Amino acid sequence: MGNHEEACDMLELLTPSQMAEADRLAVAAGVGGEALMEAAGTGVARVLAERWPPPARVLVLAGPGNNGGDGFVAARVLHALGYTVSIGLLGDRARLAGDALGAFEAMDASLREALCPANPSLLADCDVVIDALFGAGLARDLTGPVATLVDALNASRLSVVAVDLPSGVDGETGAVRGVAVRATETVTFFRRKPGHLLYPGRGLCGVQHVIDIGTPAGVLESIDPRTHANAPALWRHAWRAPSAVSHKYQRGHVVVASGPAHATGAARLAATAALRAGAGLVTMASPPGAVLVNACHLTAVMIRSVRDAERFSAMLDDPRVTSVAIGPGFGVGERTRAFVNAALGARFVVLDADALTSFSDDPAVLFDAIRAAGALEPRAVRVVLTPHDGEFARLFPSLAALPSRLERARAAASHSGAVVILKGADTVIAAPDGRAAINENAPPWLASAGSGDVLCGLVAGLGAQAMPAFEAACMAVWCHGAAGAQCGPGLIAEDLPPAMPAVLAPLCADASTKSCA
Repeated sequence: MGNHEEACDMLELLTPSQMAEADRLAVAAGVGGEALMEAAGTGVARVLAERWPPPARVLVLAGPGNNGGDGFVAARVLHALGYTVSIGLLGDRARLAGDALGAFEAMDASLREALCPANPSLLADCDVVIDALFGAGLARDLTGPVATLVDALNASRLSVVAVDLPSGVDGETGAVRGVAVRATETVTFFRRKPGHLLYPGRGLCGVQHVIDIGTPAGVLESIDPRTHANAPALWRHAWRAPSAVSHKYQRGHVVVASGPAHATGAARLAATAALRAGAGLVTMASPPGAVLVNACHLTAVMIRSVRDAERFSAMLDDPRVTSVAIGPGFGVGERTRAFVNAALGARFVVLDADALTSFSDDPAVLFDAIRAAGALEPRAVRVVLTPHDGEFARLFPSLAALPSRLERARAAASHSGAVVILKGADTVIAAPDGRAAINENAPPWLASAGSGDVLCGLVAGLGAQAMPAFEAACMAVWCHGAAGAQCGPGLIAEDLPPAMPAVLAPLCADASTKSCA
């Protein structure tokens, strides 16, 4: 498999231990370990050759394990293609064993005899470096001489092709173990790891490539991974584009709760986004004192004066209401908690911002209420929580110190009984049943006031159309990122809803093509 765009089509993510199991199953199925290594190293050489043709000088920094073995294969292939290749080995040559030893012995005598200890002085005589020191399964921090080598490599600004994952990046969490290589290209095998998508690891990978090394197709089914990259193929089956005969009530009715007159903008962003996501109707539940302010800014969104939680609950009794969003700009306190409890009786609920912070003193009260609401329809998760890191720490204080955003989001979903969108540059979406997705299409300029309010509305708008909560959350996060990319630098939150037609059009066209097939 080739470049980053192609890698995104391979949605399953494998932890380092799952990848080790995939290799074991492949060998058990008759694919030799030496064949896997040969394919891996050849793939690394091919990626390098596409970008840096001869007579580029290549330095292979090889570790003592299988990652180094992949580097030896790449060195042999590149040498045969006419490259000037040198090899720096980390550790004692006498400790090479197994497939790595076989790959070393298969190299030309000139390469073996020129082998020398890996050290910073080797960087002076090369144009590109293959980082084959450590792979995704690194279990300790890099310190001492190897850390000095990595620091020197980064300071050299040489181009680097990393084998599997830049050395020093934890394959499971994306964390930097002491220090880590900054790669220009990263070549991994069979499937990516969470560390390829989670920061800071993602920022160190450069362009990502996934290489098919001959792992049998049935291996993936045996492992049954529960973590995926977030892309349309993950949730498109659960979304239906409007048909020629559908009407607005079939596309769902969203109610968005507005804050007071001086803080109505966030709810309006959410309401407009819900419409742009395809909801047939959106109504703003507005405090009486804010009705005029909202009416001056809204056209397609309807407005209804709602004084208290009792009247809000009565409004939601309308069977045509299919989704509720509450939190953006609503205010923090007892009134918000009462409105949230009323909202939990709806078919689909998105709790954001102030709706989350209002329960930070006693989050168990919220989680108990979510579970009580879920008991009415036990087979379906009906609530989505959308915290950023600060809100997450207030709502899930015992989980905030977990080492991985993926682990934190997954534990929070299990703990709360809701789908959790842990927002950030590497937003993680997790469901109570253990499924999780890591988003990778969000541009940096989405870090703008009101952007999260738009996301809240997108989730509510998709949930109103009967999408399951996990799939609705994943689609909303992906569309949010795609809209940000559509707008480009300088975007403000108000730009995002108008960008949605360009985001949805290809999805509708794809759905139309599939329905005609």
